[in-house]
Amino acid sequence: MNHPRRSSTFSWGALRGGPEGRGPEGARAVSGPGAALVIRFGGSLLGRADWPELAASLLDGPILFGAAGRPRTIVVGGGGVVEGLRDIDRTRPLDLRLVHRLAIDGMGITARLVATMLGLPLVTRPVDRHAVLDMASWLAAEPARARAIPASWSVTSDSLAAVVAATVAGDLLLVKSVPPPLTQGAAGAPSLEALAKLGWVDGWFPEAAGGVARIGWAAPFR
Repeated sequence: MNHPRRSSTFSWGALRGGPEGRGPEGARAVSGPGAALVIRFGGSLLGRADWPELAASLLDGPILFGAAGRPRTIVVGGGGVVEGLRDIDRTRPLDLRLVHRLAIDGMGITARLVATMLGLPLVTRPVDRHAVLDMASWLAAEPARARAIPASWSVTSDSLAAVVAATVAGDLLLVKSVPPPLTQGAAGAPSLEALAKLGWVDGWFPEAAGGVARIGWAAPFR
C-alpha cells in the first residue's frame, strides 16, 4: 500500500496485490469487466444513518483494482444481530457449532436488509451482476466447504467473504468502519497476520485469504 486514497465517500488502499494483481503463490489474479469483486460490507456500518448511501456508492464506478463495470458480490456482516448472539454466548456459553450456524443465519437477516434497500437480488451463489450473497444458502450448497470452515468466533464475515473470493478467483474489498491500523506513514501494507492480532480482521482471516490474490480496504472518511 502505499498511501491511502480518497473518493467523495471512502478512503481506500491495498492490503495485498496492486494493479498487476501480484499475490501469494497459488492465488490467481483476475481483472477486467467480467472478473468478480467480492465486497465485505461490515455489519457495524449498519449503525450509521447513511449506510444505504454508503453501500450504494460501492456499486458505482471504481473503488480499487480497476473495479468499474465489474460484477460485485456483497457479503454483509452480521452487525448487531450477531453481536446479540455473542452476548448470549458470553453469558452462558453454547455449543460452538450451534452458535456458528446461528451467526451465519444472522448474516442472512442483514443480507436481506441490504438487498432490499439497494434493490439488488439476494442470491445463493455469485452471479455475473451486482448482488447480495445469502451466505447460509451458499454454504449449504457445498457441505464440504462449510465443514472446512472452523466453528469459532475467530471466523467472521471477514473470513467468509475471503472464502467466497478465493472460490470465484476474485478480488476482495473489505469495507469497514475504520481504516486498518499501521497505515499512516507506513512504507507498506501491514501483514494480514498483524491485522488479525490487532483485531481489525478475524483470527482465521490470514488462512482464509490465502487463495485471494488482491485484497483491498475501504472506510468512510467522515
